[in-house]
Amino acid sequence: MTQKIHARMTASITELKKSPMDTVLAGHGEPIAILNRNTPAFYCVPADLYEQMIEQLEDLELNAIADARANQKRIRMNIDDL
Repeated sequence: MTQKIHARMTASITELKKSPMDTVLAGHGEPIAILNRNTPAFYCVPADLYEQMIEQLEDLELNAIADARANQKRIRMNIDDL
């Protein structure tokens, strides 16, 4: 069975167990596909990249909310009244 790998680098679970930080550093800031019997088991993503991914997902969610509210009736308010 073939499976697409969404990373430029791969490592085995055995390699990860031997030296987790060396495995992460070998990716030079990019994700590493961790393979179990030549099948991706999970992706090892550096903290900086993970944080960027989460921020982008949050931005997409906020854009979807803004798009959904774009055609709603506007209510004018004075900020001092709040």
